[in-house]
Parts: sequence; structure tokens; C-alpha cells
Amino acid sequence: MANPTVWGNRSSASLMPDLPLGSRHPKTDLLDMQKNKCVHFLAAAERDSRSVILSQMLLAVARIRLCGAICKGLHIICALGIILPALALGAPAADLPHSSASLPVFRPNDPLTRSGLERFYNMDYERALADLGKVAQGSQDPFTINNLANTYLIRELFRMGALDPADYANDSFVGTPRRAATPEAKQKIKELLEQATRLEEERLRVNANDVDVLYARGVTRGMLSSYTGLLDRSWFAALRSAIGSRHDHERVLELSPTYTDAKLIVGTHDYVVGSLPWAVKVAASMVGFSGSRDRGIEELYAASKGGGEASIDAKILLALFLRREGRFDEALGLVRGLVQLFPQNVILAIEEGDLLRAAHRDKEAVAAYQKVWDAGHAGRFPFGSYEQSAIHMGDLQRAMKDDAGALTSYNLMEEAPKTAPELRQRAGLNAGEIYDLQQKRELAVKKYNAVVALDGSSQWAQTARKYLKEPYR
Repeated sequence: MANPTVWGNRSSASLMPDLPLGSRHPKTDLLDMQKNKCVHFLAAAERDSRSVILSQMLLAVARIRLCGAICKGLHIICALGIILPALALGAPAADLPHSSASLPVFRPNDPLTRSGLERFYNMDYERALADLGKVAQGSQDPFTINNLANTYLIRELFRMGALDPADYANDSFVGTPRRAATPEAKQKIKELLEQATRLEEERLRVNANDVDVLYARGVTRGMLSSYTGLLDRSWFAALRSAIGSRHDHERVLELSPTYTDAKLIVGTHDYVVGSLPWAVKVAASMVGFSGSRDRGIEELYAASKGGGEASIDAKILLALFLRREGRFDEALGLVRGLVQLFPQNVILAIEEGDLLRAAHRDKEAVAAYQKVWDAGHAGRFPFGSYEQSAIHMGDLQRAMKDDAGALTSYNLMEEAPKTAPELRQRAGLNAGEIYDLQQKRELAVKKYNAVVALDGSSQWAQTARKYLKEPYR
């Protein structure tokens, strides 16, 4: 699994803790020497710029197998698409007709790993863990341990609600409330990352220029960065791991320039740093980061076309970055290709609508969201929250001044009683606001009370209580 860098690891009371996982790359000492200067520059930048740069680096660096894509990262991050015919959407991941032949070359590339990673990208995390766990049992191959660790990591990020590509298309993910990671998941991920690191360090002591092991260590460090940043919210510790990950993959490319999988992390770093405001770029350069948006996209395209394990994640990240660049047709082409490959990945399917909306193709976006809802309601997205499509559709219709359509979309939640409480709260709050604007106070109050009843401690309940006292205007 190619996931090197962005979805994190352990917390610490100190600003720049020493990390027990992995040896220090000589260049990472620069982080300690320049720590005070870095903090000074970050503080001088716009409010929250520190969180934005570190968070963006983390996202870019980890392989959004998320959606993989999001993710690894991205994760994240995340993929997009068209709704396929009913037969393909309804089939279990193991029975999808395109299966193995369409997948890239994984490491290892045995049938059980290929089955596990196909299930992973189709969001069938439990069966993916079963397959990959069998491969990793007793294995001394760091690639097999990384595959298993990444699956646990992305499954937890999905449970936390951290795999919505729309969050990563801008900087809203920095302050978006999440469910906390469970201690059990954090412990399991930490143990696997430590196991992979031990195997990698043992081999690198024998041959410091083993490109496969250097690449694997970069992947491990990338996941450590993701774990630290997104689960522990410890941004400086995560940055150190991200730097180590990048250095490992830069070294791989020095030794083997055609090793395209290594261009995933290097390319994402280049794009993210190249997109930063000048003051934050200065701070980034002080800890060893420089970049160019154009070069980053070029490197990601190379990784996406390389046919290796990173090619899927590279396409996910490319779609994310191309969206930020306003290159919507390119992003849509990537997303739709991913949806055809992984038709049970609802994050990818919803992302098609999000891309169409970003491109101001509003009617097409509404149609895309409706297709996701219809397919999900028919049972064709067994592993994800297809109900999000109704909220995205309602939000868009509301922006289009189609309040009747928006109310219909939000009220679809009543047809999906197993929907996550936060999704039902979001839909209910939005519907209540519309009713208030329509002077239908009784209906609005009913919606607000329902929001509070679902979970009185949530941010949506807090807002609902406010509108119970004073109507939304």
C-alpha cells in the first residue's frame, strides 16, 4: 500500500518531542535548531496559519487511501464518480467483475493482498483487515505491516468523520469538529507502526541504500505523521515525521529516478508548500520544505501513471489539488475513473457532485447527488454514509434559492432511520432555518427540538437552542 504521509501519530506535552518510532534523519535536526525561529514566523502569519500549513502537509503527505481521497490522506482523501449500473454497484467487492486486472501492482502482489486492498478502496474495511491481517501474520515484510496499519488508520479516520473530501478542498478541516479516536484503535495503529519501523531499521542497517526499504520507511513515517496530526492533533510532532517521510522518498528518487511511487509524497509536499502564503513559506523553508504547485502536480501525474501501488492515491490527491486549481474537467476525469474501479466507494460517488458544484454546473450536481441517494437507498453503498448526498443536495438547492427542493432533500433523512445522528442533526437544523425564513415557526421549532433530542451536546444542538429562543433570520 503506498500510503506514505498524511494521516498521523502520537501526542506529546512538549512542542517538538523526540519520536520513539524510527531513527532521526540528519536533516531533521534542523527542526530542533530552528524551532524558536519557526514558531516566531508562524505566529507572525495570519491567525491559524500554523495549523493550516501543518494540516495541509499532513493531508498531502499521507496516502489518502480514504477514500482512500482521500486518503492514504488523504485519505483522505478522496475520490469521485458516476453511479454505475445496478448490478456492479450491488455486487460485493470480491465479486466485482473488473477486479484484479484493473488494479495496479501492490506490494506484496499476492491474491490475498490484492483482494484486501480492493476491499479497502471499496470501503469494506472489516474484510480488508481480515485479508491483510492473514498476509501480515508472522511476516517480516514491512510492506505487509504498512498495508495493515494503513487500513486500521483509514478505518478509524472514517469512523471519526475525517474523510470528507470537501473539507480538504479548502482549509475547513483544521477546525472541523471530529469524533475522538478510540484508545483501542490508537494502540493498534501505534503497535503496527512500531513493528514496521523496527523491520525497516534492521534492514537499513545492513544496506542504507535499499530503495524499497527506504520507500517503505517513508510510508511508515507518513502514516505516523497522519496519526499524530489527525488523531492526536499534535502538529509539530507530525511535521517532524512528514519531513522524515519526504527525505526518505527524495533519497529513493536520487538512487532510482524512475521509482514513481516515491513521487506521491514529494509531489504533494511540493504542491502544498507552493500554495502557501509567503510568510508561511518562509517558515516552511526553515524546516526543510520548499515547493512549487506546478511541479507538485507534474510529479503526482507521474505517480498516477506509474502503475505502482501509489498510483491510486496519486489520482485521489490530484483530483483534490486540481479542484483547488479550478481544473474541474481534469479532476472529474480522474474521479469518474476511480468510481468505475471502486463502485462501492460512496465518498468517490459524492465527490462527483461536489466537483460539479464547484464548477458551477449546479443542475448536473443535483442530479449526481440524487443518483447517489437512490443507489444508496437501494443498498448499493453498504459501507459508507450515502445519506450525506441528501445534505449536499439540499445545501446546493438552498444556494440556488430552491427552498422547496432543499426541504425535500433534508427531509429524506426521515427515510433513513439508521443515519448517523450528526447527519440527521445537520439536515434538521438546515430545514428548521428554512421554515423560519418562511414564517413557519411551528415547523421550525419541531425541527430544532428534534436536533436537540438526538444529541444535546453537539454543535448543532447548541445552534438549535439558540434558534428556539430567537428565530433564524
